[in-house]
Amino acid sequence: MTLPEPSAAPDPAATEPAGTVDLTIERPAHGGHFVARHEGRVVFVRHALPGERVRVRFTDTDDGASFWRADVVEVLESSPHRVTHPWPLADALFTAARGRSAVGGAEFGHIALDEQRRLKAAIFEEQLARLAKTGRTVTAEPARGEAADGLAWRTRAAFAVDAAGRLAMHLHRSHSVVPVREMPLAVPAINALRLWTLDLSGIERVDVAAPSGGGDPLVLLVPAAGTSPRRVAAVASSIDGASVGVLEPESGQVRRLTGRTWLQESVLGLDYRVTGAGFWQIHRGAPEALATAVLDGLQPAAGERIADLYAGAGLFTVPLARAVGPTGSVLSVEGSPGTSRDARRNLHGQDHVAIVQGRVDAVLGRWNEPLDAVLLDPPRAGAGKKVVRQILDASPRVVGYVSCDPASFARDLGYFLSAGWTLDTLRVFDLYPHTHHMESFARLLPPSA
Repeated sequence: MTLPEPSAAPDPAATEPAGTVDLTIERPAHGGHFVARHEGRVVFVRHALPGERVRVRFTDTDDGASFWRADVVEVLESSPHRVTHPWPLADALFTAARGRSAVGGAEFGHIALDEQRRLKAAIFEEQLARLAKTGRTVTAEPARGEAADGLAWRTRAAFAVDAAGRLAMHLHRSHSVVPVREMPLAVPAINALRLWTLDLSGIERVDVAAPSGGGDPLVLLVPAAGTSPRRVAAVASSIDGASVGVLEPESGQVRRLTGRTWLQESVLGLDYRVTGAGFWQIHRGAPEALATAVLDGLQPAAGERIADLYAGAGLFTVPLARAVGPTGSVLSVEGSPGTSRDARRNLHGQDHVAIVQGRVDAVLGRWNEPLDAVLLDPPRAGAGKKVVRQILDASPRVVGYVSCDPASFARDLGYFLSAGWTLDTLRVFDLYPHTHHMESFARLLPPSA
């Protein structure tokens, strides 16, 4: 069944604004915002640029808050770095003119790519100075082979479904959804499925993943409460060119409907199996970029003992295990049961690798063997003081820190620096073009190094 074009009905949140004012934008801030001031109060503005004069619609004006939030609805004096947004539904100006808010996921799309990277580097430097009390000149590197327009890089995408059964996405910081007919940041294999043409009635959420090395995508359906198995099967049968499964969000378990429930990935000549609900880097070039940075930074040698913390499906564990060989050892720690199972499959038969599912601090608390090197790739909240202290107590020769958040990294870096460690090398990667997100890899050395 082919559905009609998305409706342009106004978003209720956008048609009942808390008010609009004209502001001058000062500087970028972590989190995809830009700082302005209104009557002495800080306002975090989305979809702006430093130096611009803009008209904004307030989205959060709690009198007790230390700051307010706002979205740009009109540009009065434009920055030379402002460009046409590649995705109208994520463009604040386009959607505001139609009485709606923008969808999330491409909040930097109005900024020229080179300026996006300059801003990201400046934000990273500011976080280092403020939270780690250290200075470092940063350059945000694009992934190797990045498209000139910064599009078509997402190998994973999550969608909502609207009340009419159409593929949809959430508006930023909202439960409201709008139908979509494309996802310009997604790799072609995801858009080629044309899920927006299907009747998805009875489905609450649709997750799509495409292996970076080719092969059929995997579509995971999350049925709405009360949806019959027959209806779910009907939706699955309407999806061509992909494997289809049913995802249980609470447990992460996937039930196969058609095809297979996992994807085959290849990085640096090594093969990985990742279940549909398992964690994997989103950018098609991210696994290679980060794995290369890790190996260059840690320089693992045969016979060494290495811990890979927050190890996921084994993206870094596999090449580290190969580098240390059977005379060495690797401890892989991952909290997610499903992702830890992926790691077990990817390291099957390698007896020198210990794969432990559990909290990192709990595992390190009972781990008594010495470590030559430690790698950590924590979630957005970072590792925290306890885990950093446990790493310091293990006295490794080097620590590698992969981070997806400059604020939590800078905080944790401060703990290392206060213990006398040194930030040796730091690489920042722009692996999420048109968004404010970035990845980084740091090589940390102990006082004796």
